Amino acid sequence: MNTPVLELRNVSKRFGKTEIIRGVSLQVQAGERIAVIGPNGAGKSTLFNLISGRFGPTSGEILLNGRPIENKKPYEINRLGLARSFQITNIFPKLTVFENLRCSVLWSLGYRYTFLKFLSGLTDANDRAQQLLEMIGLGKRRDTLAMNLTYAEQRALDIGITIAGGSDVVLLDEPTSGMSKSETARFIALIRKVTEGKTLLTVEHDMGVVFGLADKIAVVVYGELLAFDTPDAVRANPKVQEAYLGSVVAESQAGGH
Repeated sequence: MNTPVLELRNVSKRFGKTEIIRGVSLQVQAGERIAVIGPNGAGKSTLFNLISGRFGPTSGEILLNGRPIENKKPYEINRLGLARSFQITNIFPKLTVFENLRCSVLWSLGYRYTFLKFLSGLTDANDRAQQLLEMIGLGKRRDTLAMNLTYAEQRALDIGITIAGGSDVVLLDEPTSGMSKSETARFIALIRKVTEGKTLLTVEHDMGVVFGLADKIAVVVYGELLAFDTPDAVRANPKVQEAYLGSVVAESQAGGH
């Protein structure tokens, strides 16, 4: 069997006496799209923080391509091929859309801390930034300051920044939060496009997004992994229905999302 691209082995996290994550074990194969769902306070964002290095686990192991990463810093994990976005959009508001993307590709192209170089002369960085610009659908907003974008456009830019370094594993934390139905539909299409061939984990509350995007769904309730299976199997799981999905599942089985 292939080595999982991402593996959690009996991972737990305590804050003081409060146990937020309780012995979660999970294997994600390369190219899979995983949605992490659960009620508010279930520990979903904490799980993402553990995987991306923002927090260290109290116990257990986290492996990326078979390498332990649970004690590494976020930037070290990023350089090993894992990138994440946050619930709150992270962009440089006073830079243009193009400049945001160009800043984000520099390290992956080997420029490191070469602040004295004229960025306009870095042909490969400019070309890569332009490719990303077109990929996220903001070509016409190239020279617009990021702070002047619409909310949905800012989220698209955030996705572009997240994938700019070429990471093979991408974590998106509630990417469609705050969007209208039409914006959400366009954004799902964007996520599919920019993560093609990559491994995707996303925290999401919109069940339409979850069932429309994910190959598998991880259901987290009270810090425990209640289920990890295909969307159809999760819909049919009585424990999941009782603990979380309830009427949402009933509606989706009746023909909606």
